[in-house]
Amino acid sequence: MTQEYVEVNGSGRRSPREIADALRERIRTGELKTGERLPTQAELAERYGVERGAVRQALRLLQRDGLLSNVSRGRPPEIAAPDRGPAEPQPATVMLSEHLRKACAAAHARIDAVCFTAETLMEAMHAVRLHTQAGRLRPESIEMRCLLPDPGLAPAFPVPVDGDEGKTAEIRRSLAAQRTSQARVLDLTMRRIRAESGIDARVSFRLLPFTPPVKLFVLNDREALLGHYQVARHTKQLPGGEIEVYDAWGKQSLLFRFERDAGGRDAAFVEQSRKWFDALWATIARESTLT
Repeated sequence: MTQEYVEVNGSGRRSPREIADALRERIRTGELKTGERLPTQAELAERYGVERGAVRQALRLLQRDGLLSNVSRGRPPEIAAPDRGPAEPQPATVMLSEHLRKACAAAHARIDAVCFTAETLMEAMHAVRLHTQAGRLRPESIEMRCLLPDPGLAPAFPVPVDGDEGKTAEIRRSLAAQRTSQARVLDLTMRRIRAESGIDARVSFRLLPFTPPVKLFVLNDREALLGHYQVARHTKQLPGGEIEVYDAWGKQSLLFRFERDAGGRDAAFVEQSRKWFDALWATIARESTLT
């Protein structure tokens, strides 16, 4: 009896998701290589001590995650080439939704975000909710942590071009209300995913004592998406009328993708992004009352 068999079956017959996770780990470590065919369903069923139906469900999970190719009835599928993502960066509104959806195909999705506002993240999670409603995504859990600038502090941007203190105070109040509203919508989206689909979906917020010049998303500790806020002169509408401000539009920021499995600089960037986020979360970020 192999050690793998003991690990998978030591406490009784396991679920299709657990079988998929065991195969996923063999793919990740290179034991199963790109282009190589999996054993037959009968062989896998015998190896893991389950019925073929459980194996078929496990293979469907791996296919959904993009790990298998050439899936056809009666023929073992091949290990797919790693998805390296688009060669060129894409706007945050496009890229974040796409990669959040892929991240939430994992059994336990983990999403960490540092951003100026929660607007793009809020919209991307709404798209994920539509997939969970339709049954296209069925993770067991989605854990999200979000770092936002403290609304009680003066922001680095937007700021009036003329430096008027009265306008600065008005912008600050408007921005604080915007952040609170977006955080509440994001929290409500997670609650609805939990209520509608039985997925343990939760979000928590902490507040930074500075305005982040970039937006960063770390997904399942496997990939990081980084975008730079480009500050420029804009016209902003406030209750008192239009004013000229220096501001940045985050939704059109280009996101650059780094993948841990690509090795080299990509792997180092993902690892350092994780450490940076965890350090901010555990040290200078304070508890939030946004929701």
